[in-house]
Amino acid sequence: MSLEDESVPSEHEAVESLERLGLSNYAARVFVALHRLGVGTAKQIHEETDVPRSQVYGAAEELLDRGLVELQQSTPKRYRPMGLDTARRRLAEELKNEADRAFSFLEAQRRARTEQETRDDVWTVRGREPVSGRVVELAQQATETLLFAASAPEFVSEDIVAAIAERSENGVAVSVVSEDSTVRERFAALDGVDVDAPQESQPMDYTGRVLLVDDRAVLLSSVPATESGEETAIWSADTAMARILAQAIAGSIDSFVRGSGVEWK
Repeated sequence: MSLEDESVPSEHEAVESLERLGLSNYAARVFVALHRLGVGTAKQIHEETDVPRSQVYGAAEELLDRGLVELQQSTPKRYRPMGLDTARRRLAEELKNEADRAFSFLEAQRRARTEQETRDDVWTVRGREPVSGRVVELAQQATETLLFAASAPEFVSEDIVAAIAERSENGVAVSVVSEDSTVRERFAALDGVDVDAPQESQPMDYTGRVLLVDDRAVLLSSVPATESGEETAIWSADTAMARILAQAIAGSIDSFVRGSGVEWK
């Protein structure tokens, strides 16, 4: 493949990518130069890269510490890069470890935030994806019962299906209610999930979705009857308001599907 091939990045782009993978600028430039040289002394690397010679040693030490180069204790010292597969694997592992550390911290902050949120009353969230995200987070907290109702397929994301399936597999009593046959079909194949439609004589009067979790959390959304209408949801958890709303909504849904023998408790 020609070096002029447009699919091959420039050296500047390669250095920038290596920096995003965690290398300092000097280390990235030295690493690129060593792959061009094969083996090199500090003087040769300096001449190849214009990295100040005094900085080459520090950059090479950084690469050595990260297992990306080998050092020959000669006079002068000579450096050789590790193979590309080894380098790729080591940088990927380091990047994953950094991501794991960062997201472990963020997850702890999210849990603390969620605990704080549940001490308040009612929250509002707007937009289909944000509402879907909140549905998933609340559904994942179910330990005993979960009821989900959706008026149309666009309110049933893959993440919601996966969260509900996971809760069912872990012994949570799950019920799904919808007038839409496509929605019902998406859940019909899940083991342990009761799927029902309301009675024809009592159509459900909602335009979004409903989620009830353990009689302690509730989410209710609606969409204005306009082309540009944005889904808006209210939700509450572990509050007196949530329990009141959950009981009222559960009773309403029970009346819609009572003809099928379903009772939500």
